[in-house]
Amino acid sequence: MFKKTAKQKATAEKPEGGIGELLSTVAWALGIALILRTFIFQPFTIPTGSMYPGLMEGDYVITSKYSVGYGRYAALPLPFPDVKGRFLARGPERGDVIVFRPDGIRQNYIKRLVGLPGERIQMIEGVLHINDVPVEMTLVRTETYTHRNAGRVLGRYNAELYDETLPGEAEPHLIYDGIKNNRADNTSVFTVPAGHYFMMGDNRDFSGDSRVPVTQQGAGYVPAENIIGRAEFVLASVDEDFVIFKPWTWANFRGDRFFKGIE
Repeated sequence: MFKKTAKQKATAEKPEGGIGELLSTVAWALGIALILRTFIFQPFTIPTGSMYPGLMEGDYVITSKYSVGYGRYAALPLPFPDVKGRFLARGPERGDVIVFRPDGIRQNYIKRLVGLPGERIQMIEGVLHINDVPVEMTLVRTETYTHRNAGRVLGRYNAELYDETLPGEAEPHLIYDGIKNNRADNTSVFTVPAGHYFMMGDNRDFSGDSRVPVTQQGAGYVPAENIIGRAEFVLASVDEDFVIFKPWTWANFRGDRFFKGIE
């Protein structure tokens, strides 16, 4: 009978990885992904054209959470401590494109922050006024805009594209004015409450934002603790013909929008 060598004994006694090691690896990977998603970055998709032309329906955007701090929806879909305000708050700043959840709505919105706590916001003839002062706007061009929702064409408009520069912004961003003198172009004065922000879509006539109460599918005033993250860049973008379960549509990517920064 042969005796086992020390090396053979060590090999025989060493436990095999098997299913236990696989489960441990998966658990670690999921844990790291959850931490990154909760505290660093989170992806979102753009379902509507309310932020056109800067963001398009079908864009996949990456938001940063550390840049604005952590509020009640930071760990979605998992619960987060119900805090007043935001833990490690660092802003946000006027002009940031923000992902948030309005009070009482189980849906994420993405809009541009235009009004800070205590400020007066009003639209007059399509021009945004902050504390009674109109923001700077420069006409870029006029073009036909096709308004879609969930891939359906709802109308075509002779729209004006403007460069808009908010107070404190180093560079302008683009906005769309598709319909002249509608309800969204002329509003009463909104006074932003303490601890809240005023958000607006860049596609001014097709955005349910802080100009519209939550009860009418708008955003209303947005509490600081409802902010989820700041949109940083477009990771990728697909057109309305893309369907994840139809491989023949996978080529329908917008090639000019990979890793596109958000102004």
